[in-house]
Amino acid sequence: MAKEYGAEPPRTDIDSATGAMVLEFGDAYCGICSAARPAIEQALALRPDVRHLKIADGRGRPLGRSFGIKLWPTLVFLQDGREVQRLVRPMAAQPIAQALQALKSK
Repeated sequence: MAKEYGAEPPRTDIDSATGAMVLEFGDAYCGICSAARPAIEQALALRPDVRHLKIADGRGRPLGRSFGIKLWPTLVFLQDGREVQRLVRPMAAQPIAQALQALKSK
């Protein structure tokens, strides 16, 4: 079963996080997000060491605004709280898997 979009953590929690993390900004009712879901899940299945947070985004949501999110889904790849890569509307697993290579394992 697919993980649902959840509440956003405070930006300070993201900035102070250690390890590899992917933030997925989107919405449960977004058709493009639904279309991208299989590719995202396929790529992330190869990296169980990477923490994956699905963030419900929208108007007035401070975390998405702090990252400058404009389109869904947007994947933000973080290493120790710092952005190392970003993909907007990825529809294939390969670009996601390549971006995941920039993240270090534990």
